[in-house]
Amino acid sequence: METETATNWLSDNEQCAWRTYLDVNRMLTYQMEKDLQPFGLTNNDYEILVNLSESADKRMRMSDLAAATLQSKSRLSHQITRMENAGLVRRENCESDRRGLFAVLTEQGAATMEKVAPHHVASVRRHFIDLLSGEALADLRESLTPVAEHLRGHRGKI
Repeated sequence: METETATNWLSDNEQCAWRTYLDVNRMLTYQMEKDLQPFGLTNNDYEILVNLSESADKRMRMSDLAAATLQSKSRLSHQITRMENAGLVRRENCESDRRGLFAVLTEQGAATMEKVAPHHVASVRRHFIDLLSGEALADLRESLTPVAEHLRGHRGKI
C-alpha cells in the first residue's frame, strides 16, 4: 500500500517566479520566431543551421543533431526534408555506418546563416540582452546553470 505525501505547493514567491519564467519563455520564443519569419525560417530551422554551421565539416550525424536539438529522430527527419527542399541542407550516407546519415550544411544554408545571423543577434539583444545589466545576466546564468545541468542529466530518461 502506497503512503500519500502532502503536496509541497509553491509559495507565492515561487509561484510568481515560475509563472514569470513561463511567460518570458513563451513570449521570447514567439518573438524570436516572428523575427525569423521574414527569412522563411523557424526557430527549429535556425537551431539546426547553427548546430551544423558550428560543427566540424559543417555536418552532424542525424542522431546527434536530434539529441542536440531535443527532437525525435522522426520529427528531425521531417524537418530536414523541408530544409532540403529549401536547399539549406542535404543528407549524406555515413561511410563507417551504413545505417547512419549525416545532415550537411549546403552553400545556400551557409549563405543563409551569414545573412540571418546578424538579424537574429540584433533580435536577441533587443528583446533580452540589452534589457538586463551585466550583473543581472551573470546572476541569471548562475541561477539557471543548476537547472540546466539537472535537466541535461535527465535527457532520455523521460
